[in-house]
Amino acid sequence: MSASGRSETTEDLLAALLDGMDAALCAFDADGVVTHWNREAERILGWTAAEAVGRRGFAGWAAREADAQEVEALLMAAQEGPGRQVHEFALLTKDGGRVLVRTQSAGVPGADGKPAGVYCAFSEVHAQIDLERSIALSEALMDDASWGVVLVDVDLRPAVVNTHAARAFGMGRTALLGRPLGELLSQGVEELEGALQHVLAEGAPPAPVELWVSVRTPEGTRRRCWRCGFLRLASPLAEEPVPLGVGWLFQDITEARQLQLDTAQLRFRANQLHRSGRAAAECEDPAEAAAVRLEFALAGFADHALIDSTSGERLVRVADWPSGSAGPVSLLPGAGAIPVRYPAGHPAFQALDRLGPVRSSVPRGESAEAWARTRHWPEDSVHALCTVLRSRGRTLGVLTFLRAASRPLFDRADASYAEEVAARVAEDMDLASLSSRPAGP
Repeated sequence: MSASGRSETTEDLLAALLDGMDAALCAFDADGVVTHWNREAERILGWTAAEAVGRRGFAGWAAREADAQEVEALLMAAQEGPGRQVHEFALLTKDGGRVLVRTQSAGVPGADGKPAGVYCAFSEVHAQIDLERSIALSEALMDDASWGVVLVDVDLRPAVVNTHAARAFGMGRTALLGRPLGELLSQGVEELEGALQHVLAEGAPPAPVELWVSVRTPEGTRRRCWRCGFLRLASPLAEEPVPLGVGWLFQDITEARQLQLDTAQLRFRANQLHRSGRAAAECEDPAEAAAVRLEFALAGFADHALIDSTSGERLVRVADWPSGSAGPVSLLPGAGAIPVRYPAGHPAFQALDRLGPVRSSVPRGESAEAWARTRHWPEDSVHALCTVLRSRGRTLGVLTFLRAASRPLFDRADASYAEEVAARVAEDMDLASLSSRPAGP
């Protein structure tokens, strides 16, 4: 290819690059004559490249006479100064209107190193301010926001994480990047991934979503409730929306939600105690009254309840709900009753020693069935709560509540509730013992 052919190809390539830019761009030679004018400059001011190229400065067409000299001086001064220079001034559109623009201009050196001209990129001030606001908002969200912000890519892996989110996950910002959500959350990951996939496919949900998750941290697993908002991210440069991922914003509301749950639970249990008391008052048989109380207590609390009555220094199983046999039960050990062969250190014995509640759960790595069988409990039991039965200063036995694997461990609030139930059941047992005594002469 000849030198002239290569020059024409270079000019065509340069023209295509300039016309494809999103910013308006013009260039001046060392004398201030316009040498380049792209399509974005034509869109903003209305002057075509044919009308602009070859003119000296902006005087008489793109700037008012009163402003043209100052504008030209500001632009051409970029030849002498280092780096880029930023200015704001008003230019004229072809139809006579005025547009406030922000310019970035820089000198263009020639082959000999001397100033050969100036190039100037400009945009409407309001558009530039909108861009700067967007950038400032993005930087603020990534650094100073009081809620977690995570940009998740289309593979559902964190791509950008702000400081607040990193603290919520208990690790550094860079340590989170590119990791599957299943490595960060032990519970709740299915719900979160489902929400992210829905956003990618359908768009953002109309309202925030509350998710309970268990976060894996170096200190251990933490149960948290997050109020989440989602935004689908699409590239602004593509002709058709191309998903870039999801913007996930979340706020920790664990304390508020836990307080609501605790309040609702306390209200429900108080109502159950009240209802069971009224129902037990209608029972003639103390054993029937105890059964009523435990039926109310088990609702939403446990899967099984056992009553072991004291017989000397031993314990005898006298009642089992709901797996016991149908019909009336006795709260007192019968003649020749065989004690339960609880091993030493059994939680029931511990409760007797402490005169207070004892909580127990299957140790990690141990068989749940073997653990329950050894303690003479139903084989689906994984959590136990034993509390002592006392009335009129005497120990009458032990009340045991048992939970299967579908329920959480017993906590302190559960122990307090169990003590309230045990106090009422102990009254029934005491009444049963008084009723069983032979009448005097």
